[in-house]
Amino acid sequence: MRYLYLALAVWGTIHPMSWFIGWFNANSWDLMAMVDAWHANQATSGLVWDLTIAAVTLTVWVITESIRTRNWAGLIAIPATFGIGVSCGLPLYLFLRSRADT
Repeated sequence: MRYLYLALAVWGTIHPMSWFIGWFNANSWDLMAMVDAWHANQATSGLVWDLTIAAVTLTVWVITESIRTRNWAGLIAIPATFGIGVSCGLPLYLFLRSRADT
C-alpha cells in the first residue's frame, strides 16, 4: 500500500498542476484571477469550499497524529495540501505515516 500512496501523491501533484499551469499560461500568472475563476458559479464555489474543508480537516489530523506519534515528517503534507491540493497532501501523508508502521 505504501507505494500506492506514493504513486497517488505523485499523480495528485502532476495532474492538477498541469491544469493550473495551463490556466496560468493562458490567463497570465495572476493568482487573484484564478481565485476569481474558482468562484465563477455556485458549482465551482461549492467545490472550492468542499476542498477547503477537506484540507483543513486533513491539517488537523496531520497535526494531531504528528504530535501523538512524534512522526514530524508527516507535517510536510500540510504545505503540500495548501500549495498543491488535497489530491497530493492526503496520499503524501498516508505514505509518510506508513513509514512508521514498517
